[in-house]
Amino acid sequence: MADDAPLTVPEDDPMSEPARQAPSSESGPRSPAGTAPLRDWLATMRATMSEAKPVPLPEVEPVSAEPDTESHSTTWSPRLVSAAAKPAESADEDVAEIMAENMMLKARLRLEAERRDELQIILAQEIRELRAHIAEEVGKMEDLRTERDLWRARCEALAAPLFQAQPR
Repeated sequence: MADDAPLTVPEDDPMSEPARQAPSSESGPRSPAGTAPLRDWLATMRATMSEAKPVPLPEVEPVSAEPDTESHSTTWSPRLVSAAAKPAESADEDVAEIMAENMMLKARLRLEAERRDELQIILAQEIRELRAHIAEEVGKMEDLRTERDLWRARCEALAAPLFQAQPR
């Protein structure tokens, strides 16, 4: 490769698939606007690195972390970078990719933590409302029992003379 050539990565290289393109665990369609800052940052990093010193990419066979390729395509796992397989010139590119992946994963973790906190707040409020509703219903049941007992006592008092034996 020429020293002034732009960086290119073969499309069939599994190591070229960064985490920013990993399938999302969310159920809705993925919004391209959410990853635009990361792509812009990576493009800027690559442009800066290519202007500073061109890095020729060596022909390296991909190292598979899992022998089963079917399970690898259905689930996401962090990509493994083998330091022995890469020359020192591509280390900066690997560090930039790993840093970008790390930043993305930290942002995703922060969003999940915020979502969990919001859900806990919502659940706590729902539990408080449910407890208040249950206390109100139990109070109504106690009032009904009291009223039932009062009517039962009145009925027994009114029926008592009917069942007493009258002298003849």
